[in-house]
Amino acid sequence: MKKVAAWARSVREQLDLGHQLLFPAELAYRLSCDRKVLGQMKGRTLGNSANRLRSFLVESHTEEWMSRCLLYLETINKFQVAGVRLAPPPHPPTMQPVPTSGWLLSTYARETFTRLDELQAGVTSIFGSILKMDSTKKVVRKLAGADARTAQWMTSVGNELGQVLICVLTAAEGYGLRDMTEGLQQRYEQAERCPPQVLYVNRDCCRPGGNGGAVAALFPSWPQLQVRLDIRHFIRRLAAGVTAESHPLYPAFMRRISAAIFEWDAEDVSLLSTARQGQQYRRGSVENARETARHCRRRTRGAQETERLLDEAIQAFIGATDTMNIPLLDRARMEEIWTRQRKHVACIQDPAGVQLYTRTGELTKGGVVLPVYRCARGSTSLESFHLHLNSFILGTSVSGCHFQMFLLEGLTRWNEDRAQVAAGAQNTGMKCYAGQKQHCLYQLTQRLLGVTLAETYSKPLLYTGELIGMSYLYAQTGRVLQMFPDDPDDPDGSEEVVLEEDEAEEDDEHRDLLQEALDEGV
Repeated sequence: MKKVAAWARSVREQLDLGHQLLFPAELAYRLSCDRKVLGQMKGRTLGNSANRLRSFLVESHTEEWMSRCLLYLETINKFQVAGVRLAPPPHPPTMQPVPTSGWLLSTYARETFTRLDELQAGVTSIFGSILKMDSTKKVVRKLAGADARTAQWMTSVGNELGQVLICVLTAAEGYGLRDMTEGLQQRYEQAERCPPQVLYVNRDCCRPGGNGGAVAALFPSWPQLQVRLDIRHFIRRLAAGVTAESHPLYPAFMRRISAAIFEWDAEDVSLLSTARQGQQYRRGSVENARETARHCRRRTRGAQETERLLDEAIQAFIGATDTMNIPLLDRARMEEIWTRQRKHVACIQDPAGVQLYTRTGELTKGGVVLPVYRCARGSTSLESFHLHLNSFILGTSVSGCHFQMFLLEGLTRWNEDRAQVAAGAQNTGMKCYAGQKQHCLYQLTQRLLGVTLAETYSKPLLYTGELIGMSYLYAQTGRVLQMFPDDPDDPDGSEEVVLEEDEAEEDDEHRDLLQEALDEGV
């Protein structure tokens, strides 16, 4: 017994996907918002906020209103005759007010939660053979309101392609991660996928007594999983013995440490040297290092050789000073750090029998065909993800509900971008993050036309029920994350926005009543 718009969710869901996408707006309590407007907020970049969108809409609406007023007044001006005084024309209608940024944000959240299962499935349908696990606390500081200071760390698990398998919030690093790891093991078991071979971490990799570390104990279903310490974190620990990173000898010390751990493949280096000779020009040292990393593979030297070379490197620099007699290393601190980290030398070695490099393409330089490699070693891809994570969560402070919405949207788009790069399709000129739309189009074109118009890189699967983001934190504390209601007639704050068109409708009703009275001779 109420009015229902033709594009209400209860009506749209009765149609096939192609016809669902024809309906143009997302309904709210009082207003509706064009889906094209909401699409302006989907890009996960800094500054892409509801305030920026409203500022853009106010400017666009003002320019459009002024353009129409100018056209109206210029048209009236053509009827002006010199010496003839005409009645003043009706004033142009006033510009309709643009809803507040809060209303835009709540409408965007309402639209996002209609795709909640699809977004969560876009994360829980990702797998990998080489996993990386790392934590960050910067993005957690954006939680505000009742959720402020309820979480301290965000822990993420990625794969060799840079995709994120899971992302959860916890009260402490490593605390309460058993539910997350059990969910990952069940995901592999239900999908009948082979367990991952290696897991790179930044802590709890091993223990003096053997039998693995605390991280290995979190994965009892994967007894063959090899837990390795990320080499970047190992090097950063050794760098803590430096008096200052601005010291002139610091770059040479870090190069010596890296050379003590890694060795380049001789065949790849020889091939690259031949290509450089054919180009007949020299690049800077930074460009040369990047080029070497792109076309050459490297491997660890072995535990005994690495320990010996690290000992020699530390002893060589432990008394080194610059021209002002300032030492590079703090002797006491460096010796203490090296004593503690010596046990991890075996833990940073490449796992036996695991292929860490994947050939992704080839380039021709100087008449020589050079392979292009992608390395799966370490957790550098997760470090890159954490740098972008802040831009996923728009603004400087958000509630738990909006945090969850931004996180899921950002994770889905991040994984789709990584899948396209892995497939070599990042420069096709097409980009779409609606997994269900891509997959349906792919199936129909294959069935009816026998061709592929749009490739799908992350096939949508059913949501497995794993808890992500704020949902994981709420489950541990016994709370329930409140989502936006499905009924568009539930108040959402837009009733506070008074529109001129309502007054116009009332005037029309009065005019109709007056006309009826005149017709009846009253």
